[in-house]
Parts: sequence; structure tokens; C-alpha cells
Amino acid sequence: MQAKKTVVVGMSGGVDSSVAALLLKEQGYDVIGLYMINWEEEGENGCCTAEADYDDVRRVCNKLDIPYYSVNFSREYAERVFRYFLEEYERGRTPNPDVLCNREIKFGPFKEYAFKLGADCIATGHYCDIAHEEGKHFLLKAADANKDQTYFLNQVTQAQLSDVLFPLGRMQKTQVRALAERCGLSTAKKKDSTGICFIGERNFRAFLKTYLPARPGDILTCEGKKVGEHIGLMYYTLGQRRGLNIGGQKGDEAPGRWFVVEKDLQNNRLYVAHGEESRLYSNGCFVEGMNWIPHIPSRPEFSCTAKFRYRQGEQGVFVELTGDATLKIRFDRPQRAVTPGQYAVLYAGDRCLGGGVIQNTF
Repeated sequence: MQAKKTVVVGMSGGVDSSVAALLLKEQGYDVIGLYMINWEEEGENGCCTAEADYDDVRRVCNKLDIPYYSVNFSREYAERVFRYFLEEYERGRTPNPDVLCNREIKFGPFKEYAFKLGADCIATGHYCDIAHEEGKHFLLKAADANKDQTYFLNQVTQAQLSDVLFPLGRMQKTQVRALAERCGLSTAKKKDSTGICFIGERNFRAFLKTYLPARPGDILTCEGKKVGEHIGLMYYTLGQRRGLNIGGQKGDEAPGRWFVVEKDLQNNRLYVAHGEESRLYSNGCFVEGMNWIPHIPSRPEFSCTAKFRYRQGEQGVFVELTGDATLKIRFDRPQRAVTPGQYAVLYAGDRCLGGGVIQNTF
């Protein structure tokens, strides 16, 4: 008789990882729950909900009758993810720490720790799917297009994708919640977590100010007219409309609101425009740090689709390889507010081809 395989499930205290553990147990795996602590903060203003989330993990694992553990990766998170987050903001860019967290923590130290617990494979509650063919690992889009999370997994390597299961890949979110409720899981109606985990519900600007010094400066129109003062370039992103505090400028009668079009880090200036948005659109971008899934394409040029932020439909593009990990991407149609520091993620049908960091646009 063949021995059962052991799978360690990354348990977050949410409904998705809870149902992932449930499904794997029903499929005959020996399931172990493992909760990660990635952020620690002292004081009453701390946003971390680790204790409450771990209580939910405990309740679910007891209900499923599976063992569970916790492991603290806050030091690794601070060194590998949070430091990069601060460095990028200091450079005037807009990073996405959730992408790095997957590569540097969830499929790195977490996977290593899971195998020390005796795992044959690991699993998470991500909405995506995976295919293993002839030693290659293909990252596939989820059946639920509205919840698909391949964008956040674009930097996970081939070695990290081996021995990985994504139990929710073929399910709709409504099915996941219904199954959790039917099976009496305490997380069935728990609200989905949103935003960056270490900031939580608190004010983003106040949080960032505790780590990076803010340098106020001028807000200028593209023609050089001063229309206000910014509180620090790190607090603004391309296309931003809210929080500029420059409404009601005398002589401005064009319809529409002010929005950010450029950040001049060298001179500490924020450039804005009013009304017509042509300045926000670009025809293409340059990308570095490309992680290919499963491998670099054989053709130096090809057409595919791409996303430049998570909540965006796929856009037609033409890709030119300028190196093993660098690209020039031309958009089929001009794109609005493509932002340096974010990720360009490529797709061919239901396959995610990987992604890299947007350096600049043209």
C-alpha cells in the first residue's frame, strides 16, 4: 500500500487557506497547517492581526482534526521585502511588496521549513493553477478570473514551483465560501484581507512617515506654473487625483480634476495636469528583472497579452527581448498611468509567462 503524501498548507486565518486544507484532507493527504508571522510591531497602534488570525487557524485545524504550527519569518520579511519597499519609495517609485513576499517568504523560507516538518509538498490558498510537464512547472490562471492571483506570483521561480499545490485553482470564490459554510468552518464569512499586510487599516502616509523623512516641495504644472506644495514625493503616484489639495486654482476653467503626471526626484518637484489626460498615456515600457515561467522564450520577439497592475484586464502587447531578463514592450493601444516600480506580467492564453519590474515608459 502506497503511503499518504504529507502536504503543509500555508494557513492565514482566512477562508481560502481554510478550504485549501479541507480539500486536501478530503483528497487523502496528510495535512499540516502552518501559520506564518511576517510582521511584528509593538504598541497599541500596531496593525498586525496575528493573534486573531492564529485563533482562526487554530479553530479551523481543530475542526479538520489536523496538526498546526506557527513560524516567525518577521526578520526575513524585514530584510527581504520591507527593506526593498522602503528603498523603492525613497527612489520615488511605487513598489508591490506582495509580489516579493511570495518569492522571498511564502515559496522560500516557508517551503524550506515545511520540508523540515516532513512535507512532500506545500499548498496555499492562492487563486491560480499549476501544471507539471516534463520537469517544467507552468503557472496557470484561476477559473475565477475576478480572483486570479497569478499577477502576484510572477516572480516565483521554477525551483519554488516544484512540489506545489493550488487546490482552489478550479473553483469560484462563491463555491469556496459555500463549502466552508457547509462544513462548519469558522472562517466561512470572514472578510477578505486587502492592502499591504504591514500597514493594515491605518493611514498610509502616517505609516510611511515613521520610516522615511518627508521633503516638502513645489507642485508645478507642466508649463512650470506653481499651483501648490506637496508633502513629499513618496506619497504620490502617477495618475493620482485625491489628496493633492490644489483645487480651485484661479483661471482654471477646464473640466476634470488635477492629477499627477510626473515626479522629479532630483529637484523634488511634483508635476500635475488638469482636465485632458493625454500626458498619462504611454506607448510602451522597459522592464528589468524578468522572471520567466517556465523558461526564456526561444523567439526574441513575440506578441502576447500583459497586465501592468493587478486590477486590470489583459492588454495586447508586442515584446522584444533585450537581454535574458530585460524587455521592451510595445502596447497595442496606449496605456494609462503605467507606473515604474510596478510589475509587467505577461500571459499567453491561460499561462502566465512571468513578469518583471517596470523601469520607465515611452
